[in-house]
Amino acid sequence: MSKILLAEDDEMMRTFLTASLKRAGHDVQDFEDGETALTALEREVFDLLLTDIVMPGIDGIELARRGAELDPAMKIVFITGFAAVALASGAPTPAGAKILSKPFHLRELVEEVDRVIAA
Repeated sequence: MSKILLAEDDEMMRTFLTASLKRAGHDVQDFEDGETALTALEREVFDLLLTDIVMPGIDGIELARRGAELDPAMKIVFITGFAAVALASGAPTPAGAKILSKPFHLRELVEEVDRVIAA
């Protein structure tokens, strides 16, 4: 069982993703914004950060960057419907971070999470 931090500002999406990952056997803590997610990263160790890129306040790229500084071994997967736009800003992303573009099937999400954690 992997420990996952999920940061997603869309409540319905966050609830749906959390339930799916828990059903797949993962321990998931979910947060509605980057600020509270960062606080959790500062207090606990997670195997994977699963974060939306576009969020108010601390966005997913900044959250991932800070998370990677706190724990370079933590795996990172971005989930977003705006990957090209968000990543075109030139903000550096942590090495090895993966991107899963919305819309995606929950099976794809679980498979990608399992693949990234196993790598």
